[in-house]
Amino acid sequence: MAIDAFIPTADILRQCMDGDTAAFRILYDRYSKAMFNTALRIVNKEADAEDIIQESFTDAFFQLNSFENKSTFGAWLKQIVVYKSIGFLKKQRLSFVEMEMAPDLADDSETDEAATWYTVDMIRETMQQLADGYRTVLSLYLLEGYDHEEIAELLQVAPSTVRTQYIRGKQKLLQLLKNREIYEH
Repeated sequence: MAIDAFIPTADILRQCMDGDTAAFRILYDRYSKAMFNTALRIVNKEADAEDIIQESFTDAFFQLNSFENKSTFGAWLKQIVVYKSIGFLKKQRLSFVEMEMAPDLADDSETDEAATWYTVDMIRETMQQLADGYRTVLSLYLLEGYDHEEIAELLQVAPSTVRTQYIRGKQKLLQLLKNREIYEH
């Protein structure tokens, strides 16, 4: 284990604010993999996720003085990555259709989740096949821990749209997983 792993993040941040380029590198090394994975789950392409990470770290380094320790540095950086990723998708014309909750979507009773077991890798691979809107909402909700209202705010859509995208995305994901299971066995 590298000695850098024992340096508290607060100390590294202070060094970064003092212009220490080695501290910038330590911070990047410490957080880049997790932030890359977050971006990749949202944008679905490695090259795009790499670009987003570079932009996010650049923004974070220039905005370090605005980091107020109200959350962890990782949570603050993750928020930048999520915003950058969503901004990227919006530039790619990702659209979320505004809709009210349809009565038949209020419950996932048609999907038998309890009877189905999948590995995390299988779910992640299958999520890559989803449309951007479904994948983004599912990633933010299931993997990043945002609630529907927070996602709605991030995406600038109605919470009902997020709920609908979530339910339909989840149904589509389960359908794809079941189809995959049939073809693999």
